Amino acid sequence: MNTKKSPVKKPKAQAPKPEAVEPKLSDIKLILDALTATVLDHTRQIAEVQEALARKRKPVPNGKVQILDKQTGTVFPSKNNAYQTLLKSGELKSLVDKGVFGDIPEKNTFGWYALVRELPDRFEEVKQVEETQQ
Repeated sequence: MNTKKSPVKKPKAQAPKPEAVEPKLSDIKLILDALTATVLDHTRQIAEVQEALARKRKPVPNGKVQILDKQTGTVFPSKNNAYQTLLKSGELKSLVDKGVFGDIPEKNTFGWYALVRELPDRFEEVKQVEETQQ
């Protein structure tokens, strides 16, 4: 049997609550002015941080690479542009006649890859020089 008695806890005396005092209109105006000034200051600080981050951000490449046609010396802005330009100029007529680019070569979205497979030594990717940090 448990012979120990648990101590009885007496409730702590609570301090009397102060009566609620209604703030005066002038007090409310001062509080609102202080809050308005704080919000405006925070808005300015956020704008400054965003501008600082924008200045530090590095340009992100869009994934396109320039293509150099070694035979003609022409530089194309993208792989698909090289394919479409050569196709429209008629330089790929022999490959089109062989059916390398499918039934409708103009709509072949993977024509560049078929072109490189047929003429592997003619094209070269041009490496773009990244901007130096200031």
